[in-house]
Amino acid sequence: MAEKISTIIFTDNDRLKELLCSFIKDLSDYEIFDAWSSEADIVASLKNMDKVLVFVDMAKDRHKFIEKITSEYSKLKIVAIKENPDVNFIVSAIRAGAKEILAYPFIKSELSDMLERVKEQFSIDIQKHDKCKMITVFSNKGGIGKTSIAANLALELAQITKENVALIDLNFQFGDITAFMDIQPSFDISYMFDNLNILNRDFLLSTMEKYKDTSLYVLADSPYFKPSKQISSKQVTKFFEVLKESFSYIIVDTDTTLDAKTITTLDYSDMIFLVTIVNLPALRNCQRCLGLFEKLGYDENKAQIIINRYMENDEITLSDVETLLKKKIYWKIPNNYFALMASINKGVLVSEDNPSSNVAASYKELAINVADTVFRNKFVKKFTPESERKIENILEI
Repeated sequence: MAEKISTIIFTDNDRLKELLCSFIKDLSDYEIFDAWSSEADIVASLKNMDKVLVFVDMAKDRHKFIEKITSEYSKLKIVAIKENPDVNFIVSAIRAGAKEILAYPFIKSELSDMLERVKEQFSIDIQKHDKCKMITVFSNKGGIGKTSIAANLALELAQITKENVALIDLNFQFGDITAFMDIQPSFDISYMFDNLNILNRDFLLSTMEKYKDTSLYVLADSPYFKPSKQISSKQVTKFFEVLKESFSYIIVDTDTTLDAKTITTLDYSDMIFLVTIVNLPALRNCQRCLGLFEKLGYDENKAQIIINRYMENDEITLSDVETLLKKKIYWKIPNNYFALMASINKGVLVSEDNPSSNVAASYKELAINVADTVFRNKFVKKFTPESERKIENILEI
């Protein structure tokens, strides 16, 4: 059964409240959550709600209130109600964040049509997000290669699918994406968070750094050191809401600190690639992360283990790792120190510098594995029969 749209009525007009309640209570897609005349009560309620429709009676000037809640809560729609609304009012209400204008007094058919449009808007939002896959590459231990995985995975996805891919560096002070890709972006991630109120698809595509002639767009912090800034969970949520409407794939490289912005990012991700190497301290840290993810209520398939710098003759075997972590290994990336360091020192990705290396091939196969089925099938046809069989086996894992 589809989740109902919670409906809040904000008015001092008892007659208006009565009319709205009497009509909405009979609709299967909506339910009346409550009706208030206090802004504070509504804001407090929104913190714990998902899909919300708010009717705002504009008999009093409530433009600032609409601006406030639409900037802080992304999963809501505002209907501004006004007696005999003129053009100036309609323009100002829409600029404030209202999605619909309802003239009062209204007739039943007008309200019915408006509620149908709102339902469709919620449906479109869900479909847009379903088309985007967001993967966060994470480890609570530094220096094990997660940035290399994130950058190379993002590039391979862009080259394979030809879809727009976003690579986001959420390490606000010591991010390495700019060094790995030898870029100096004109606009950094701090700038984006400072301008969330104007963030949209056109703004993102025009300000993010397009990587060479690919469909990969990079958003990193400045290559120059700047004091770290506090980013709230609400800001992170709104940021990724807009990104999901603009890109087919989002790859996020986080720092190792489990602060509010990192946990919100992990919450919002479709998949988490938890990166580790095969030594006891790193595996113990990985084990702690899995325990945390369980406490956060994540589905067991959301977080997947990636072994980096894997060597066949390691003293600790993959079977040992899976026994310790009580989880299957999703992917292993071979150890190739010379290929990786050569590319890092040149400021290019190994997929470009040494595409025939075993580590570049592993990144490509990982990208095929996480890409949508339609792109996998198109790409597999380009391989030799032997390679096709190998990739088909990978896709069945």
